Formats: sequence, C-alpha cells, structure tokens
Amino acid sequence: MSDTALLKAYRGASRALGPVLPLWIKRRGKHGKEDPSRTAEREGIASHPRPNGSLVWMHGASVGECTMLLPLIAKLTAERPDINMLITSGTMTAAKLLETRLPANAVHQYVPLDHPKYVARFIAHWKPDVAIWAESEIWPNLIKATKDSGAKLALLNARMSEKSIEGWTKRKASAAAIFAQFDLILAADEMTGNSLSWILDKDVETSGNLKDAAPVLPVDKAELAAFKKALPRRKVWCAASTHDGEDDIMLRAHKTLLARSPSAVLILAPRHPERADDIITLIRDHGLSFAQRSKAEMPTADTQVYLLDTIGDMGLAYRLAKMTFVCGSTIAGLSGHNPLEPARLGSAVMTGAHIASFAESYMSMFKYSAAKRVMSPDAIAREIVDIMMDRAALTALQKQGQHFATGRDDVLAYVWDQLGPLLPERIT
Repeated sequence: MSDTALLKAYRGASRALGPVLPLWIKRRGKHGKEDPSRTAEREGIASHPRPNGSLVWMHGASVGECTMLLPLIAKLTAERPDINMLITSGTMTAAKLLETRLPANAVHQYVPLDHPKYVARFIAHWKPDVAIWAESEIWPNLIKATKDSGAKLALLNARMSEKSIEGWTKRKASAAAIFAQFDLILAADEMTGNSLSWILDKDVETSGNLKDAAPVLPVDKAELAAFKKALPRRKVWCAASTHDGEDDIMLRAHKTLLARSPSAVLILAPRHPERADDIITLIRDHGLSFAQRSKAEMPTADTQVYLLDTIGDMGLAYRLAKMTFVCGSTIAGLSGHNPLEPARLGSAVMTGAHIASFAESYMSMFKYSAAKRVMSPDAIAREIVDIMMDRAALTALQKQGQHFATGRDDVLAYVWDQLGPLLPERIT
C-alpha cells in the first residue's frame, strides 16, 4: 500500500491506542456490546484452529452485511466443498445469527480491532487465500496486512453514502491507496461505482445489489405449523426491524387496527432485541396484551402483540404476516432496511419515508406497485388499516412484491462468475 501522510498518521494513532484497547473492549463487554467469553478474538487471538487446506475469509460488519453474504456462502459450499470458510463480524447480533446459519465447513470469529499487532496475529493464524469484504467496512491496517500476506482481496456490494463519498474524495490519494489493494471491486449502485472509478482512475463495475439476491429466510416447519394453528383466521401483520421511537408508532397503529379487527395480532420485531424490556414497558403503557418469543411463549387467543425479541426468526414472522411494515424508516436519521426479505415470502411490504440505504430497491418496487410508502408517521395507522382491511388490495400488493423480489436473483450468479478467478485452484 502506498504511504500517504494520512495513512502514516492513522497507523501511528492506532499503535498509540494499543495500551487502552483491552480496557475499551472490557468496558464494552460490561455494557453488553462484546461477548465476554470471546474478547480475545478482538485482539486477534483465535478461538479455533485453522483448518487444513484452502481458506476463504469473508467479513461483514453486522447483521445486514452477514445476511447478504449467506447466499454466497451457500454457493461456495455447493460449488467448492474443498474450500473452508472463515466468517468475521463486529457485532454480537451478527454472531448469534451466524450460529444457526453457517454450514459445517465455516467458522465464525469476531474481527480484530484495527491495531497492527492484533491484525498481524489474526493473519498469521488464519492465512487466508482469499479475503472478501462486504459493502463499506474498510480497515486500513487489516487490508494492508492481508494484501502483504499474498491473499487475493475482493470488495463486494461496495456501497457509500453521499457523506462517505465526500470524505473519500477529499482524500483521494489515501482512498486510492486503500482501494487499489483490492483485486476485485463490484459496486452495488451507480453512485458508488462512479465514485470509486474516479478515485481509482479506472472503471469499477456496478453489478447490482447483492442483497437483492438471496434465498428465502429459513423456518422450522413444525414450529410454523404450530404458530399457524395458534393464530387461526386472524389478521397478522409485522413491524420489522423497529428502532427506538418506532415501536410507539407501530403500537398506536395496531390499536387503530384492533378497533376494526379485535382479533388482529402485531408481530413486533425490534432491530436490536436487547431493547425488549423498554418495549415491554411501552406495550403495557398502551394497555395491550403480549407474548414474548425469547421466553418461548406462544400466542394465545388473548395475545394482541407478539414480541419477537430474538435473532434469526424473521423467516417465521414473514410467513405469518399478511403485511410487513419495514421500519428503520419512519424517523429522520434512519435509512431503511431490506424490503425483499418479506416480499420474497409473500408478505405485502409497506415502509416509511427514510429509505436511503435501499433506495434503488424501493424505488423500483414503488414503480411496479410492489411496495407502498407512507411519507408521514401520522398517516401510518390509517394506511395499515386500509390495506389490512381490503383483501383485494392486500393480495395485489403481496403478489406484486413477491414477483418483483424473486426476479432479482441474477446478481448472485454474476458476482460468482467474477469472483471465480480469485478462488484457490481446486484440489483433485
């Protein structure tokens, strides 16, 4: 990697922080932001041996990026069973998700902090043949150490916000030095592709958003049958990936629906399940009855809200819900979540005004009447009631959404073709 004054300063600062990083990790652990039993992984100390043979390392920052990588992991498992996989993330929620979703030939570790000593320790142990970064997780020391080890590097589904692009373009020399380390870059959108092309002075291809291409979320069939039996002929809808401030909006909307359909059920799925206690207080304040997933409770005839305060259960929620309001979208400062997951499972999609992270998907869905956008929080209750009480309109939105979502799966095949030349040779 070519040195610039900024990169030299970054490396110096990261070294200087070395003595305080263990204390910082320990403090995060006390606040539930790190797994206390695995904090050594954040210092590059592996908790698993490296498997023999070729190793592909994939990294996603959190749940969204790791979920995006799952179809690629499945593809690699099917096409190249001779390759072992290491999957890293930086959050506990992603780790919990991956516990139940990774194949036998893959292991999860927490990504090391970007300190030269931690990074060197991590690379020396795992010795990846190929390293794949997802979206916008860029750590200069880790990238340099990986490249210096001789591994091939790929940045898939590269995505930058306007603010991020502005920051990189002001530091073009440093940005070029970092991004030039990648042997393959595929952008998720034209804005990112054009920006990276300018930074690198060469064409960066826009392959489309890999999050658009995914298998349907899994579900336990026996459990799904049990839930359907517990919720016969009831109007079930889901508020998916709620953030602080959105739960109240969704609960108010549900009370409005209950006035029209007293047996209706809201599946309330917070983006961060650790907020469950606060949400329970809010549900009680609204005078609503509830059951709680983390306590293995089933909905009963009296249940008005089912709190899905667990990770990895959205496949169940979307199959039960006739309509899903995709949150992270109703309050300024948020930027939306993936609408294709519920649509792929036949749940009609509604969302709020703030959808920048998935703007391309949403705008196409709106164009083809495959999703519905509610611009004002004050209008959400009315719009939810209207769609839930109109069978024809609900069915049309479900069918259009599912048709749109299942037609977006070609991106994975293209990404796989581009990634192929970087993979280790097959051992015969």
